[in-house]
Parts: sequence; C-alpha cells; structure tokens
Amino acid sequence: MPSFLLTGPSGIGKTTIILKVTDALRMRKFEVGGMVSREVRVEGKRVGFELLDLASGRRGWLAHVELEVGPRIGKYRVNTHDLENIGVNSLLKAVNHSDAVVCDEIGPMELTSAGFRRAVETIVNSSTPVLGTLHHRYASTLIPELESAPQLEVHRVTMSNREAMPFFLLRKMASSLPKKPNSRK
Repeated sequence: MPSFLLTGPSGIGKTTIILKVTDALRMRKFEVGGMVSREVRVEGKRVGFELLDLASGRRGWLAHVELEVGPRIGKYRVNTHDLENIGVNSLLKAVNHSDAVVCDEIGPMELTSAGFRRAVETIVNSSTPVLGTLHHRYASTLIPELESAPQLEVHRVTMSNREAMPFFLLRKMASSLPKKPNSRK
C-alpha cells in the first residue's frame, strides 16, 4: 500500500496536517493508529518532545532536556524506553489492527532506535496505508528502511501549499483504504 510522507522545515505544520487528516479519517469511521510526537514548551522554552499512541492514548517522552541517559541529539536525550514501548509498539499494533498507520516523525531522535527503524521498514512494506512525517534531512537521501517501500510518495510542505495539503492527502489516503470502513478488524 502507499506511504505518504510529509517533509519540510521545522514549524511549517507537518504534524498539524497529519492530525487534520487523522481526524477526517476517523470521522469517516476508519481506524487510525500509530504515533505522533509533539514539542513540549515550559514558559515558552522547548524542553522536549512527547510521544502519543493514537489508538490507546498512552503518552511518554521521546526526548527531554533533563534526561540523564539515552542517545544525545542536540540538547536533548532520547528516551529509548518510551520510544520502544509506546512509539514502536503503536506502529506495530496499527499495521495489524488499523485501517491506516500514522508515523510522526521519522527523524534523528527516533532513528537512534533499531526497533524504530525495523518498525518503519515493516509499516512501509505492509498492506496498510501509511501517513507520516520525514525530517527534512532525510528527504533527498532516503534512509535504507524507506528505500524498499513499494509505493512511497514524499511531499514537501510549504507556506503556499500547507492549507491545501490535508485535503490532498485525505483524497490520496481515502483512495487507498478499503471501501467499507473498519473492514480490517
């Protein structure tokens, strides 16, 4: 099935687009699973990134400035435990139990985990459509786990297309989903 990945600069609205498409699919009674990561700010300063399992609602830390262990990416340390137990598990569950898989983000923090890399390879080679975000660093030279994806489309989000992008992706996703919602159960 096709995989649709969004790329573009930080703050352009990739996650917002993913969440709009996710909400629209759910309104059409499709099951959407997977993970989303969002920045967390305290008093206006970014302190880390939260993980959210879209199916269960479980939350955890992808990375935080106050973590003392884990791979270092800039000023953050990656919380490999939460990434594996929430992020990776949400992707693997979604590929088997959802109509669509969301993977936000495929980026430097997430790619520190071998389990995450394997999960990405699994979802993009599955029969379940994928909607995700790809860190701009990996847009021109794909990571090996994406090179084998049979139907991969990478779309760059810009200021001029970001308002139309949710509608464009919703059409693309809807055309690749089963005609009868929830038929994968």
